[in-house]
Parts: sequence; C-alpha cells; structure tokens
Amino acid sequence: MPNAMLSIKNLTKKFGDAVAVENLSIDVSPGEIYALIGPNGSGKTTTIKLAAGLYYPTAGDIFIENASITRDPEKAKRAIGYIPDEPFFYDRMTGREFLHLVGVLFGVSEADRNEKIPHLLEIFGLSGIIDGFVENYSRGNKQKVSILAAFLHDPKLLLVDEPIVGLDPESAVRARQLFSDFAKEGGTVFVCTHTLGFVEDIVSRVGMLKTGKLIKEGTIEELRQTAGKPGAGLEELYLHFTK
Repeated sequence: MPNAMLSIKNLTKKFGDAVAVENLSIDVSPGEIYALIGPNGSGKTTTIKLAAGLYYPTAGDIFIENASITRDPEKAKRAIGYIPDEPFFYDRMTGREFLHLVGVLFGVSEADRNEKIPHLLEIFGLSGIIDGFVENYSRGNKQKVSILAAFLHDPKLLLVDEPIVGLDPESAVRARQLFSDFAKEGGTVFVCTHTLGFVEDIVSRVGMLKTGKLIKEGTIEELRQTAGKPGAGLEELYLHFTK
C-alpha cells in the first residue's frame, strides 16, 4: 500500500524460543481505524510495542510514514501518539506537569502547550483534578490523561493498546468519538482491544491474530461475507474465525 501511514512488513518477534509475532504484514492508510483483535497471548500488545519502538523486531520492519522504526526511530516516533495498556506516570508529578513534559519531549512550544492543554482537559472534564499529584488519581483518570497526552503534539498515527481500561461508560463514549474524529480529519488509528463493542461502530478494518499470525483481515462486511454470516457483529465474527 504505497500511501500507508503504518506499514508492518514481514514482522517477527521472538522472546527466547517463544514466537510472539510471526511474519506479520499489515498496511494502514491515513483516515483508517484498524483494530487488531485476538485471544490473550496472540501477539497484539507485542505488535503495538514493536510499532511504538519499545521492542526491537527479530525480523522484518515497521515504517511510519515511510520512516523505519528501526533505522530512523526519531523521525518515525515524532509521528506517533502512543496510548499504552498500562499508563506510566511519575507519581509525584501533577497531571498538568506530565502533559507539559510530554509536550517538551515532542518539541511543542510553551505557547502551544498553554493553548492546547486546557482544550484537551475539557474532553474528559479533568480541570478539577489535573493539578493534583498523579499518585492520587483513579485508574480511570490516569487513563484519560494518558489518552490526552497522545494528542498533545498533533500526531499522525495513534497506537492504542486497550484504550478504555478503567473508563466509565460516558468517558468510553468520549474516547471513541475522539478517535473517530481524529480519523475523519485524516489521522490513522491502530488499536488493539478486547472490548469489541468499543471499535465495532468506528473501525475501518479488522485484523485477527492467533498465536502471533494474522489469520483474517478485512472490513466487517467482508468478514461477514467470508463467514457466511450476514448481519453478524464483530464478536460473533471473532468467535467464528478464532475457534
């Protein structure tokens, strides 16, 4: 796919003798939301961490806007907003200080940070808690700050691992709308999740992993046709192809 924002090419990752991801190839274009789903241990989180440059591949490569994550990591990572499965913070730092730190690391000017952060806080209504130490935040509020931090430097690609862990239903709806709007404006979203209902209404394509291999890929309608299940939801299709 020549215009892919994210291009995963023949990717393999081993941990000792264990193969976590095997010969995986996926292309995701601007404006797409691509959901990578599969059972526990299928390689979803490993794939996301490889794309974020947190793991080094055993074989193959990943390109972010044509920049290799292994050979030109700084250029590749500047295009990425990463939302991990477990938010990482410095506990004795306030949420606002953390957002400013992320902005500094990505080269966002102080003026731009001061303009963007209040607008981001409005998305989840965090203004009342953002100046308290992160160690006192609930799991859900930590997740919200982690999501907002990924948008601070205007990324072109979001890498999202289990985006709504700890979120209440209202916040989950807001997060889904945030990702949907980002894609409609030309951004690219690569998300792995067990919460299939979260992505079903907004996803462009789905990839199904099993034991580190991509076993099925397509739009939900294409997957329905392949399965011979008109009108099936993503959960039913997932169970059909991974049984």
